[in-house]
Amino acid sequence: MNRAILRITRQRRVILEELRKVDTHPSADEIYEMVRKRLPRISLGTIYRNLEILSETGEIQKLETGSHLKRFDGRADDHCHIRCRRCDRLVDIFVHLGAELDDRIRGATDFAVLGHKLEFVGICPNCQDQAAEAPIATAG
Repeated sequence: MNRAILRITRQRRVILEELRKVDTHPSADEIYEMVRKRLPRISLGTIYRNLEILSETGEIQKLETGSHLKRFDGRADDHCHIRCRRCDRLVDIFVHLGAELDDRIRGATDFAVLGHKLEFVGICPNCQDQAAEAPIATAG
């Protein structure tokens, strides 16, 4: 499918609007709960189908990270993500890696490089604080 021929139905428009309101990278189930407030009769299957179509056409990003569930990003532009290994929080990172990284990979493989999706993994500030506040267990 190509962006030029995608028909933006009312359901797709509402899904896009709701997804673009947040920067939390929600799952399909979370998007379903958000959209149902505006379209109470929408089905979860319709949400899944439209998210797939919107990601295939480049309107949104489908993120299949190290986590167990797919998440969606209303920002379709190239950017990286960082995921907390403890709580699974996913955050956008805006660092320009672009052509230089793609060129280095092209030189290391015979693949036709079309682009990249990059995920960093770490521990978010909230989880760091919780670890620092946790009492130290003593052997007794």
